[in-house]
Amino acid sequence: MRFAVAVFPGSNCDVDAYRALHDVLGRDVEYLWYRETDLSGFDGVILPGGFSYGDYLRPGAIARFAPLMEAVVRFAGRGGMVLGICNGFQLLTEAGLLPGALLRNRDLTFLCDTVPVRVENADTAFTRCCQNGQVLRLPIAHGDGNYAVDAATLAVMEQRGQVILRYCAPDGTVDEQHNPNGSVANIAGIINGQGNVAGMMPHPERAAEELLGGTNGLFILQSMVQELERRQHEASRC
Repeated sequence: MRFAVAVFPGSNCDVDAYRALHDVLGRDVEYLWYRETDLSGFDGVILPGGFSYGDYLRPGAIARFAPLMEAVVRFAGRGGMVLGICNGFQLLTEAGLLPGALLRNRDLTFLCDTVPVRVENADTAFTRCCQNGQVLRLPIAHGDGNYAVDAATLAVMEQRGQVILRYCAPDGTVDEQHNPNGSVANIAGIINGQGNVAGMMPHPERAAEELLGGTNGLFILQSMVQELERRQHEASRC
């Protein structure tokens, strides 16, 4: 099992993602520079947080045209697993791999905190190590995390279980008081209709070791690992 961690000019969470997957979970991981075009041999892709291309125009708008992203779009189209975290989530919406867009935070301030999020759908490749309704404490660090999507698309997403994480109170209550950035329906993370591409503003890779304040992020990363292990097992039986 091999993971690719994308590196764009301005990425700053690539090392965190590498460490969580390689040092904590013991997986084979390789950095891929934005000019790369070949994802053959990789099973999962992480688009990390940061400020790709300085967030000029808007977050992810320039990185979306990087050669590596053309390969990621093809990879996702073949069913490959892709996780976009923070700037990676913004990039996935810019690339059309996820619906909606990430706007400026409601209060127009950069947010850096650890917040509770509730697992809305534990039956996905990115959340199967969780339980429905489970509350995870995960770090956030963003200025453009206000998730927006039109009402019709949101209704379809809700019906299909594409909302996987919501900002909430410590007891799991979802309300506007515990919506840090103004995201519609308190959305913190979503998946695509096929279930192989996920985006989230919270940083699971920054919550993978007790030394750093907690390991709740491993529920997300380990879910991804287990899904890839399942796929490998199924492939070996053919």
